[in-house]
Amino acid sequence: MALRTILILGCGNMGGAMLAGWLAGGVDPARITVVDPFLAEAPAGVRLLRALPDERFDAVLLGVKPQMLDDVAAGLAPRLDAGTTLLSILAGVELSSLAARFGSAGALVRVMPNLAAAIGKSPIALFGTGLGDAGRGAVTALMEPLGPVEWLALEGDFDLVTALSGSGPGFVYRFIEALAEGAASLGLDPAQAQRLAVATVEGAAQLAAASPHGPAELARRVASPGGSTQKGLDVLDADDALKALVTATLRAARDRNAEMAAAARG
Repeated sequence: MALRTILILGCGNMGGAMLAGWLAGGVDPARITVVDPFLAEAPAGVRLLRALPDERFDAVLLGVKPQMLDDVAAGLAPRLDAGTTLLSILAGVELSSLAARFGSAGALVRVMPNLAAAIGKSPIALFGTGLGDAGRGAVTALMEPLGPVEWLALEGDFDLVTALSGSGPGFVYRFIEALAEGAASLGLDPAQAQRLAVATVEGAAQLAAASPHGPAELARRVASPGGSTQKGLDVLDADDALKALVTATLRAARDRNAEMAAAARG
């Protein structure tokens, strides 16, 4: 089984990042059709339409805003059949909500990427129904150009994974900003502080991804007993304040996803 023809319905920031990642990863642009009434232009070779065509596709990616789900369902549902895999990046929209609107699709898959999909560096969380081994393999193959693929064991984990991997880049950017602004407040040129902060986080993340050691061990290896790094870590670790702050941040994002899921159920 192969998902040869791809329809992207709604190509905003996230849909556009996935499109960019597929093209950068070698996907033939002739395989992709974008339907978006507001997109000014599509990359070379990608067909851009303003309304749904009267044809079928192997894979359909829902990239509209969650509140537009009912608006697009009436027009899209009749165009799906048992050979269609419907992929949804709509935060908080559960499989049951998708099934109620797109029951004619052969398979339904929730997908949680982030904007790093554009450079093939996004974790891709997946949970689906209606997939055999071949179907699951086809979805995995389609998503691999965008970053490492993680199939979830439970759909109930999706809200938390969305908070971690989907929203997580926003939280990391805030930390980079705090590093840069902290250094600037202590006297470093602001532009230079930002360049150094970005490069530091980039290098640390790449090393963490390549290392056999976990983040705690890597932090230990950076810090000499009684040295400057350890003094800084002592501030971050005091009363587990950083962990508590991050846990509260993830909880807030997770709970908002759950609220959106309840709204989609009606």
